[in-house]
Amino acid sequence: MFEVEPGTTVCDAMLKNDIEIEHACEKSCACTTCHVYIREGFESMKESTEEEDDLLDKAWGLEPDSRLSCQAVVDEEDLVIEIPKYTINMVSEKR
Repeated sequence: MFEVEPGTTVCDAMLKNDIEIEHACEKSCACTTCHVYIREGFESMKESTEEEDDLLDKAWGLEPDSRLSCQAVVDEEDLVIEIPKYTINMVSEKR
């Protein structure tokens, strides 16, 4: 458990707290590697954009509480996040 300032993306919050999550497009909403499940607090977040929804349709293991962590912004309510077991990454930066 950790605290972050409201307005921080879920991806940035995880990375700042040493939780590794892929973000192959460098957080530009161009892939699905940072896909997460918002298990608690989903309703407190702003709705996803059409662009995010289009990408989420391609994510592995899509669920009703799926979001791209680079687009999901933390508000005042506590969140419980789950990182899916798999992601779809056409290009990996790790060698």
